[in-house]
This record gives sequence, structure tokens and C-alpha cells, in this order.
Amino acid sequence: MASNSQSPPSSIAARLEDSVFAIRKRVASAPRIGLVLGSGLGDFADAIDKLVKIPYEDLPHMSAPEVAGHAGNFCFGEVQGTPVVCMQGRVHLYEGHPVDRVVHGVRTMARLGARCMLLTNAAGGLEPTWTAGDLMVVCDHLNLTGSSPLVGAEDESIGPRFPDMTDAYDPTLRGFLHDAARAAGLTLREGVYAGLLGPQYETPAEVRMIRGLGAQAVGMSTVHEVIALRHMGVRVSALSCITNLAATVAGRPLAHAEVEAIARSRRPDLVSLITGWVARAGAAP
Repeated sequence: MASNSQSPPSSIAARLEDSVFAIRKRVASAPRIGLVLGSGLGDFADAIDKLVKIPYEDLPHMSAPEVAGHAGNFCFGEVQGTPVVCMQGRVHLYEGHPVDRVVHGVRTMARLGARCMLLTNAAGGLEPTWTAGDLMVVCDHLNLTGSSPLVGAEDESIGPRFPDMTDAYDPTLRGFLHDAARAAGLTLREGVYAGLLGPQYETPAEVRMIRGLGAQAVGMSTVHEVIALRHMGVRVSALSCITNLAATVAGRPLAHAEVEAIARSRRPDLVSLITGWVARAGAAP
């Protein structure tokens, strides 16, 4: 088992090479597509073809998640013949990890060859007309965490100093989600995701503020991963499962167990949607 207690190399590129080297000793194929499976959504990875599973804790510079619903594995295999790599759960900034550790997993998938990715998350809904279980295509985000994975020394081998975020959520990949939903008979919402630090849920005043800023969903992940991936030139799409309505919108106390239960209840629909998206993204140039 690799040790994560040693002092990491000074550069992002060196840490990525460590992780990639360790993975390639166990997996020969290069993934075309990457998937990040958030709270309660990780079961999808267990059903992919030719599955090879590598626990994060077996790899240098990767941390195991401590949050329920995040198994903590890289899963390699195929979905309808397309080589994929899945992150079965993620670590979060609120767990005490530095931001470069939070995004190390998605950066590693990009270094392995994944040039487009679908990130999923469980999110709180801010629209009173929405219900728990709704699925939302993310069209943009608000980074309200007060941090960025790009702070620090510049490394041109990773990406430019000032990456453009105009189309952070690729319009074509978003369209594939809508196409896959229509084919599966599903209805998707679309909106802006606000990323907060957490781990506490938002206060009523914070909910009013975030809604006023134009977000339809709020969560504690995803935004740093998207920034890191766009920095590396990777095309990104994201899907939120609205697992609860935020404070005052829900009208009752919030609990993580509810988040997991709602995500599990949408598993069959999410499997159909993600499979359809992979088929379309895998066939695209």
C-alpha cells in the first residue's frame, strides 16, 4: 500500500506523475471519458464492464473520503465499449484537505487520457417549485468557497495562468445529457450551481443571498474540480441530483441520510442517463 504520509513533491506535475505511474502498473488501457460519482451515486461504477478497482488509499497523493456515500475508489472499465475511469466518491475541502488534494483525482484522470468528463453531485434545491429527486444539468457555477485550485506557483505544463471560464460547462456535452434524458423518458432541470465550503448546511439568510445571486442549487463540491479541469483543457459537464430542498425551502431540518436516500432512489434513472451520455460523448470527435 502506498503511503500518503510522506511530504509530496513540490510540483503538481510531479505528484500527478507519481499517481499515474502507480495506476498504469495495474491498468493498461487509457480512458477516454472520466466520471465523478458523488454522494450516493457511486453504485454506477460497480456495474461497468471489465471493472478494475483501485482504492484511493493505495495511490500516492490520494486521500480516502470520510463522508458516507463516498467509497473512495478509481474504477476502470468500459461503458458500451467506451473506455472510462470513474471516481467512486470524492474528498471535500471541508474534510480538512488542501484544495490541491481535493482536485488531485480529476487531474489524475485527465493525465491518464480522459479529455471529457461528467461530474455528478448531490445538491440542495433553491427553487420552491422543484422537488427532491429532480435532476439538474449544471450550466454555470458560483464559486463561493473563497478558494481556488489555481492559487500558488504557476506550472505551464498543467495549464495557463488565467484560464477562460466562459464555457466552463461545455454546451455540447450538456446537450448530450438532454439527448440522453429524452431517449430515457426523463425530465431534466437546468441551472446554476453554487459551491460553498460547508460542512454545515446553509442558513436561511444564506439561502436568500444565494438565490439572489442567481443559483438554483447549492452544494459543497464540484466547483474546484471544474476549475482544475478547465485549466487543463478538459471539457466538462455536470449533473446535480437535487436530494433535498435548502433551509426554509424544505420547511424541515436537513440531514445527510436524506441526501443519500434520495440519490439511491434515482439510481436506475441516473444509470440510464449516465450510460446514454457516455455513449454520445464517446462517439463524438
